[in-house]
Amino acid sequence: QVQLVESGGGLVQAGGSLRLSCAASGRTFSYYAMGWFRQAPGKEREFVAAISGSGGSTSYADSVKGRFTISRDNAKKTVYLQMNSLKPEDTAVYYCATGQTLIVRVTPTAYDYWGQGTQVTVSS
Repeated sequence: QVQLVESGGGLVQAGGSLRLSCAASGRTFSYYAMGWFRQAPGKEREFVAAISGSGGSTSYADSVKGRFTISRDNAKKTVYLQMNSLKPEDTAVYYCATGQTLIVRVTPTAYDYWGQGTQVTVSS
């Protein structure tokens, strides 16, 4: 079984920054694509960013493009989400995910394994 553990969430003021981490363990998915999703109260789970297995390709939701950066360290089996210029509308539980694919995917159904989520709250 693959396990994903997110960390780095918290409470920040608008305009601030956070760096989320997602560490993978168990079955080796070091070179599979990984993604970040978020879900706010009353909203459906929303795609945020994804990165290919090699790290050579990335994809971002329009709402975060230019503000968030996804990266990975395959030696550490860890994916990161650097979140800058945070807005109140970024408030949500953030989840990392991975699956048996090398290329980026933007729908939740494309991913097989999910972390427990980490809360990000941005105050105005």
